[in-house]
Amino acid sequence: MKNYKCIIFDCDGVLVDSEVLGNQVFVDLANGYGAGIDIDYAMQNFKGGHLEDSIQQVENILGKPLPESFIADYRKRSYEVFKTELLPISGIKNVLDSLEVPFCTASSGPMEKINENLKTTGLYPYFEGNVFSCYDIEKWKPDPTIYLLAAKTMGYEIKDCLVIEDSMAGVMAARNGGFDVYGYDSLGGNSLTEYCNKVFNNMDELIPKIKQQ
Repeated sequence: MKNYKCIIFDCDGVLVDSEVLGNQVFVDLANGYGAGIDIDYAMQNFKGGHLEDSIQQVENILGKPLPESFIADYRKRSYEVFKTELLPISGIKNVLDSLEVPFCTASSGPMEKINENLKTTGLYPYFEGNVFSCYDIEKWKPDPTIYLLAAKTMGYEIKDCLVIEDSMAGVMAARNGGFDVYGYDSLGGNSLTEYCNKVFNNMDELIPKIKQQ
């Protein structure tokens, strides 16, 4: 049995239930400029990725640039929605309370967003001081650098760490870095199965799966 010494969690969609909320804000804004996309398209194409890449995809659809204010507008509106509607992923607090090894979070979002969302959902005390943002290193998933940085800073070798991800970009970042990765597939679509060491559909399954490794 492999005994992991450190667990590295993605944030959006793994710790906090922000993916649908954030992507709906993005869809509404983009459609205001004529993009004609829906939430299913956004979840398939934008989930877990870099905001700039999502904007580029929309600009390709439109055939013209979005306004320079788009990112600021998106951040403002999404933060407002998160403040009133954001919840922790069901079962995640039980997972964190049950873990007997150190853990951290490594996210594609800005540090301000990560911290605020963790505070809104009551998860910040679990991660204070152990939060890593792609914006701080300017490298985004599927580039593995954020996970390599998290492991090194936490003081563990790659082989001793397990990454928990819910998006293809994040899963590939972990794989590209040489990490074991478990995929959280809350919708049960099995899209991550081929690329993960294990896949689970409910947070209550995570601790038993780790112990079974």
